[in-house]
Amino acid sequence: MRTYRYQTVDVFTDRRFGGNPLAVVLDADGLSDGEMQALAAEFNYSETTFVLPPADPANTARVRIFNRTYEMPFAGHPNVGTAYVLARLRPELGDVLRFEEAAGLVEVRIERSAGGQVTGATIAAPQPLSLGPELPVAAVAACAGLDADAILTGAHLPRVASVGITFVLSEVDANALGRATPSLDAFRQLLAGEPDLNGRLSILFYAHAGPGRLRARMFSPLSGTWEDPATGSANAALAAFLLSQGASDGSRFEVVQGVEMRRPSLLRIEAMRGSGGEIRARVGGGCVEVFKGEITL
Repeated sequence: MRTYRYQTVDVFTDRRFGGNPLAVVLDADGLSDGEMQALAAEFNYSETTFVLPPADPANTARVRIFNRTYEMPFAGHPNVGTAYVLARLRPELGDVLRFEEAAGLVEVRIERSAGGQVTGATIAAPQPLSLGPELPVAAVAACAGLDADAILTGAHLPRVASVGITFVLSEVDANALGRATPSLDAFRQLLAGEPDLNGRLSILFYAHAGPGRLRARMFSPLSGTWEDPATGSANAALAAFLLSQGASDGSRFEVVQGVEMRRPSLLRIEAMRGSGGEIRARVGGGCVEVFKGEITL
């Protein structure tokens, strides 16, 4: 019999039952790939992380991230939540953690209250912004059950972007955002017609909500996540993409997501240009501990 400890946290929130829930399986060495995938499906959260010894002892841990159906090379809220859990359990780690992941090394800075308590974290995405194809407006709109005129194209067409994992980014009319409802058939049709998507289709719809503020919803029904309450990796890609559309050296936004799911979330996103012109992004927010327990296999 093998026993593994786990904790769950709500990420990108300052209160329980908001934000995006995450399960963190600690000291996961000895679990097979199949067991990790089965446990992620059993938790039934958008992602579950498994903490393993690092390959390089200079780093904090190797972190593997699974959604309900497959392993992910990188994701935002799993890194923020995992760092929060480890910083609380192991104060000797300090305020800068480094996680080895399939997409690269993820650096995490721990956030604390005035009294020194761990409250959350900010992560640096492991890769600079990379852009993929533009996608048909009508087909993207159909994925959210919207008419094509709900997609705003004055700034950009729906576009594939990544800072470690790919998303389609699409600006929508603010009034249409609340009406969006994912269509599984439309997702399947769009994915089948776009081989450059490489079998992955997750769409972040966003709307401007005032200076420095955005509203967002993210749908990924083909991976089992009909809607995600807070998507750090997608919003980090959005920050980098928005910077790429202008001449500024940096951009910062607060993003509200999860409202329609009754799990309101607040994400802080930032992008900046490097000396070589590449665009890097960060995303951060608060966390709250929810459950803890043991898994026996």
